[in-house]
Amino acid sequence: MAKKKAASTPPKLTEIEQDLLSHIQDGYQLETDSLGGNPVLRRSKDDEGIRPLSANRNTIKAMEQRGLISPGKGREPLTIVWRLNKKIK
Repeated sequence: MAKKKAASTPPKLTEIEQDLLSHIQDGYQLETDSLGGNPVLRRSKDDEGIRPLSANRNTIKAMEQRGLISPGKGREPLTIVWRLNKKIK
């Protein structure tokens, strides 16, 4: 009888990804332009925006491919607001 593989562990997150996810969990919204570039973390209670220097389009794309975030409709026509897919421990 063949042995079943153990559940694979998710790939480790980079420091940049961990930083973005912790900000999202703390109440910030991750916004990008329609192509996924120019990420901005925006706090909803006072609309303060923070530009993460080390995050770029590829970081957002990798997080989406891993299933950590999903796109949503933004406030402006060419803006994407990214949301967490599930609670991350």
